[in-house]
Amino acid sequence: MARRDQDQEARSSADTGCRAGCGACCIAPSISSPIPGMPDGKPQGVRCVQLDADNLCRLFGDPRRPEVCRAFDYDPELCGENRDQALARIAALEVST
Repeated sequence: MARRDQDQEARSSADTGCRAGCGACCIAPSISSPIPGMPDGKPQGVRCVQLDADNLCRLFGDPRRPEVCRAFDYDPELCGENRDQALARIAALEVST
């Protein structure tokens, strides 16, 4: 992803309340649909290969990005006050479903 696109994603995330660079939603849940580089999806707790070093999605805005990822939205109750809370809460939700 180009730096400009990452900056745009970070601004967009900030507008919706999402913590730029958090990446919890790209680590904690399992994803059953194919992801470029992960044709069988990804297990719970495994970092998505499309998550860059700054914890930003390389597929943001790309039509190859799985629908489940596009649909996932910031929720203050789920994401908590920090990244560690988000990881724990999303993982707990994953286990309960």
